[in-house]
Amino acid sequence: MKYLLILALALPACTQAQKDYTNDVKSVDTTIAALYEVISGDLGTPRDWDRFRNLFTPDARLIPTGKNAEGKITYRTMSPEDYVTMFTTRITTGFFEWELYRVTEEYGTIVHVFSTYETKEKKDGPVTNRGINSIQLIKQNDRYAIMNIFWCPESAGYPLPEKYLK
Repeated sequence: MKYLLILALALPACTQAQKDYTNDVKSVDTTIAALYEVISGDLGTPRDWDRFRNLFTPDARLIPTGKNAEGKITYRTMSPEDYVTMFTTRITTGFFEWELYRVTEEYGTIVHVFSTYETKEKKDGPVTNRGINSIQLIKQNDRYAIMNIFWCPESAGYPLPEKYLK
C-alpha cells in the first residue's frame, strides 16, 4: 500500500514534466523551424530528442547522400532513432543548421519542402557546409509530420544553384 501511495504522488509530477510539442507541428513553418532548431546547439548542449522524434511519422526516413572513396554517389537510410544515435555518437563539435531559402509545394495531404541550409560548428563561426534538404510532410487533421528528409550537401561536389539561394 505504501508503494501505491508513492506512485500516486509521483504520477502528477511525471505528467507535469512532459513537454507539449503541439505548436511545433501546427504548420509547415513551425515544423521546419523546429527541425532546424532542435538539432542546433553548442558542444555539450543537450538536444531535446523527444521534440525531434515528435516531428516525424513512426516510419519516417532520413536519407543523406554523398560520394564514397571511389567518387560514386551513395546514400543510406536512417530512422529518426538511427539519426539520434548517429548524431550523439559522431558529432564532436557544436552544430548549427538553419534554413537559407525555401520552395514549398502543397496538394491535399502532401507537402514538399525544398529547403536550402547551411551549417556551422559555432553560431558565429564560418560556414562548414551548405546543401538542400528535400523534406516530405503529411498534412494530417491537426498536425504536420515529416515522412522523409532526403538531402545533398555541397561537399558532395554540387554547388548550390543561385535560384535556391534567393
